[in-house]
Amino acid sequence: MPQKNKSKQSAKAERDDFVKNPCKEDDPQKLENDSPINESHTDQIGEIGSILATHKDSVIYCLTIIGQIEGHYILPSHNKTTKYEHLIPLLVSIEEDERIDGLLILLNTVGGDVEAGLAIAEVISGMKKPSVSIVLGGGHSIGIPLAVAAKESFIAKSASMTVHPVRTTGLTVGAPQTFEYFQRMQDRITNFVARNSNVTAERYNRLVLNTGELVMDIGTILEGEDAVDEGLIDEVGTVSDAIDALYRQIKSSKQKKKKPKTK
Repeated sequence: MPQKNKSKQSAKAERDDFVKNPCKEDDPQKLENDSPINESHTDQIGEIGSILATHKDSVIYCLTIIGQIEGHYILPSHNKTTKYEHLIPLLVSIEEDERIDGLLILLNTVGGDVEAGLAIAEVISGMKKPSVSIVLGGGHSIGIPLAVAAKESFIAKSASMTVHPVRTTGLTVGAPQTFEYFQRMQDRITNFVARNSNVTAERYNRLVLNTGELVMDIGTILEGEDAVDEGLIDEVGTVSDAIDALYRQIKSSKQKKKKPKTK
């Protein structure tokens, strides 16, 4: 391959991996090429529902979790899905990339595979980088652990969250061990939510087993302000509020890193 083509590919790869903040001396064409809304960066939206965004001296990664959380079995092609085998390595790369300062998670999910959802939530909760989640539309079922996993959580005033017990499809063996397994799985979800939010395990279980709200099921539907009142979510707000909170976290994190270590 000619050296000229190699250098072009190298420059393009570098540009795709890092979004540079603008300054007065920058060439307008170069700014367009580096912009997070140029063609090469917006391709990420169609592929994995994510994009890089910059503000002053900070770079944030915006990730969407939508539709149904797909686990070990492939869902029908007409379903909108979020695949855990895509998200987990992506989250690890975000955590390890020093150029990314924070993570913004946009949620609009009906739930899905319990183990896949919990796996993603555990990765998010274990990240050291600043992280903020916001529920837009809905954050139902296993979407609840995903929402509370971030360091700070928001919910739109019009959004809702459905709390209900673990369910299964397909063949079920009618034995005591089956129901014990369901209970243990429910306990895993309850304990994670209680650890990562301001709701107690006892209160969350009462919401799960509520029989007076859903006509054909048991559980509770919490709208924006209700979710905050119950302690599941930190604040009612908009995307702008969530972004502002993330930048506050990033600023605080950078200040801590700059402080000299005392012996």
